[in-house]
Amino acid sequence: MSNGMDAAAGTRGARARTGIAGLLLAGLIAATSLGSFGPPAGAAAMKGPDSVADTAANVMDAVVNISTSQTVAPSRSVPTPELPPGSPFEEFFEEFFKRRQQQQGEDNAPRRVSSLGSGFVIDQAGFIVTNNHVIADADEIYANFADGSKLKAELIGRDTKIDIALLKVTPEEGKPLKAVKFGNSDVLRVGDWVMAIGNPFGLGGTLTVGVISARNRDINSGPYDNFLQTDAAINRGNSGGPLFNMDGDVIGINTAIISPSGGSIGIGFAVPANTAVPIIAQLKEFGEARRGWIGVRIQQVTPEIAESLALGRPRGALVGAVTEDGPAAKGGLKAGDVVLSFDGKEVKDMRSLPIIVADTPVDKEVEVVVVRKGTEEKLKLVVGRLNEAEVAAATPEAPEAKPDAPKVETQKLLGLDLAELTPELRTRFKIKDELKGVVVMAVEPGSVAAERGIAPGNLIVEVNQEATATPKDIENRLEALKKDGRRSALLMVADPEGQIRFTALPVD
Repeated sequence: MSNGMDAAAGTRGARARTGIAGLLLAGLIAATSLGSFGPPAGAAAMKGPDSVADTAANVMDAVVNISTSQTVAPSRSVPTPELPPGSPFEEFFEEFFKRRQQQQGEDNAPRRVSSLGSGFVIDQAGFIVTNNHVIADADEIYANFADGSKLKAELIGRDTKIDIALLKVTPEEGKPLKAVKFGNSDVLRVGDWVMAIGNPFGLGGTLTVGVISARNRDINSGPYDNFLQTDAAINRGNSGGPLFNMDGDVIGINTAIISPSGGSIGIGFAVPANTAVPIIAQLKEFGEARRGWIGVRIQQVTPEIAESLALGRPRGALVGAVTEDGPAAKGGLKAGDVVLSFDGKEVKDMRSLPIIVADTPVDKEVEVVVVRKGTEEKLKLVVGRLNEAEVAAATPEAPEAKPDAPKVETQKLLGLDLAELTPELRTRFKIKDELKGVVVMAVEPGSVAAERGIAPGNLIVEVNQEATATPKDIENRLEALKKDGRRSALLMVADPEGQIRFTALPVD
């Protein structure tokens, strides 16, 4: 990843080409900008299928070039600095800045810039799929077809979470559009042959062939990352184009590449068809994505946490907190549960659960299998709808103890100075009234507890899913764990605002 990651958004005219760095976003560069026509540097030579010509001929006309334009506002001019009246520099600066503003007035007039990308027709009625970043901020969108025709496109809906957009054009009378269909991306295996088709520069379709290199890739572009990785060359301008299997079915939407230079080096990423299809259906029906939601905050099950819960190996998603009156709470889910399956689908790790839940229809009743205190349980809940506007509240820092605060009796365990929660400590650390537990007064520098982010003012609410009210309770739980041969203790930790998380600390 050190070479940077190119994600595919458009060339903004001659002026914008010099500012490609401005398109960088969290290590991603949009691949719809103009790039090299040359072959992918470093792409491994391999023998492909005998020919994909027949398949390509059947689908090529469905791939279109997406061109957009937008008006860019002028940049702000630099104001003349204020100088004391009679200053020797007053006349000089006044003349200098007057000339500067006249020049800026000529250069800063609103101007039109354009970008290019790819897309593909999924319905003869005129529906076209592309990447959201291809059409982001566009005033006008056009679809340019292989036969030279050009149709104005309307934006039906977009989803920034997986970077797709749905457009609609009105076909010309007597000229039906060629459409392609989606295939099942879940059956793809690493090593299966695929072909990427794009229409990046309005020159006509371009085709490259490669294999699926990996599945379920997380490239840190969003909460629902599960990209297909392919070595089929995806150059700038191919963004939003389809990735086909050898039957001519769309199994992915080309979205991003890793590249030090902007050209393909054989590491490209596509949104899987099975991720995109339900969102496209929602965009078509509602003009927006409507994802499932159950109201939990989750954590990764680390090897230490798995050992402390006797899971055997890291698996599932650990529930750190449950939203009051949310679907999970109503269904009986509790903090400390480890979700192993949701609606019949295995939850392999923390990242799997949000993807599975988001793809689940709103208002559907599902079965959830959890491990609670070492025992598997089955629960039922009704999936709610995710409110995309919800923003998690920032966790406030715990206040430092005042120098003149009365001395508190503490006990040192796990690299922590612990004390029983009193009204004075609740006030000092601004701990909410409903919270209970043992107060962390200090954390030993360099300890595992410090590395895990435990801070003064935090509460140790539970140890291995047993409630604690005094430091002695924690000591007794640690002794019991040692006798059972456990190497780690699972702590439920709350901050003063009540935000819950779990962390495992070595008992020795």
